[in-house]
Amino acid sequence: MPSVPARRVTGRTVDATRVIRRYNAFQLFAGLLWWLPVFYVFQRSAGLSDTEIFSIQSIFYLAFCLFDIPTGMIADRFDYRRCLQGGAAILVVANVIPVWQPTFTGFLVQFLLIALAHSLFSGAGSAYLYEYLQRTGNEASYQGAEGSARAWTLIGRIVCLPAAGFLTAWWGPSPYVLSAVTCGIAAVIALGFPALPDAGRAKAEPVLPALAGALRSLVKSKRLMLLMAQGIAVFTLVRIGQANLFQPILESKDLPLQWFGVLMAATTVFEVAGAARSAVLARFGQIRVVLALTVLMAIALASVIPLGLVGTMACLAVFSLASGLAFPVQRKLVNQAITEPSRRATLLSIESLADRAVCALVVFLMGGFLARGAMPEFLVALAAAVTVAMVALAVLVTRSRDRAATKESLA
Repeated sequence: MPSVPARRVTGRTVDATRVIRRYNAFQLFAGLLWWLPVFYVFQRSAGLSDTEIFSIQSIFYLAFCLFDIPTGMIADRFDYRRCLQGGAAILVVANVIPVWQPTFTGFLVQFLLIALAHSLFSGAGSAYLYEYLQRTGNEASYQGAEGSARAWTLIGRIVCLPAAGFLTAWWGPSPYVLSAVTCGIAAVIALGFPALPDAGRAKAEPVLPALAGALRSLVKSKRLMLLMAQGIAVFTLVRIGQANLFQPILESKDLPLQWFGVLMAATTVFEVAGAARSAVLARFGQIRVVLALTVLMAIALASVIPLGLVGTMACLAVFSLASGLAFPVQRKLVNQAITEPSRRATLLSIESLADRAVCALVVFLMGGFLARGAMPEFLVALAAAVTVAMVALAVLVTRSRDRAATKESLA
């Protein structure tokens, strides 16, 4: 099991350790969607076509774009904890809808509510954890805390998702019922988050000036924009590989439905290992390593095309290990690049909006490829595009660093 880095020196560190453990538990239960390995098959069995299924997913990402900035601003202006609590409660409602309404409309409403819920805690969760640790003198523990939270989420999937295919075969909606239960537990856990220590927070700005201020802060920080672009590539690949194409890939390899969850859990073991050991990358240069891992993820995903089931499993394992290593490092880099803590959740929501906008476009294009049976061509094109983008980002990051060093030497 991944351990939370903790220094038992002061009472503050003990309090921070408790918050980290509660955050781990929240991420574990809020991220435990039992239907994840089988939703594509379940929707098809309910009569939806591939076009309808991928249309729902495109709308899902576009809805994120509409929700993310407003909910991030709500978190910055009011309370990160309320966003975590509200998001978990909405997930409970979302997960029961397919039980009584397994139609295109029902699945669409479910995914729209999931978009709203995740937009509520997409920026608020990281912002709350970072601010709490920073204000209590435990900022150095942030990367390990994000890594352990991610690892606990994945451990929950390893333990529970192998049952998804068997549960679906027994009673189709059962994974949705169990998802509602675990999200309800997450809502209860969120009620116990302590308030942030007082930091002399300034009076909240009006909404439009606050948004304009966050955008100005982003534009002024070229480094932050580049790191967010890097994060977009990681997020898009993870969503494509673990959600959108995971089931179509396994169907193309003739794997029985009952084993979808087992294979997802098996590959998740590698993501857990990566998330729990991401701190070892610091010695190699964190930005450079995340760029390289992103390219590795794209190549691993494209490599499933010519391979059989065993080779596909190996590629998915490499993909998962790379994503587990990259995620907490990329989160830390972005948070460190934010120079205005009062706008942290809004800026993280802007990043999340960009993530979902790119995903919506990619899924829309992917649907066209899959409709004509051209998944191999899509994966090759995606790998090529990601590789070119990461090389370009590496050049831009180097130039940005050189300019900053020149300014510093002239000052």
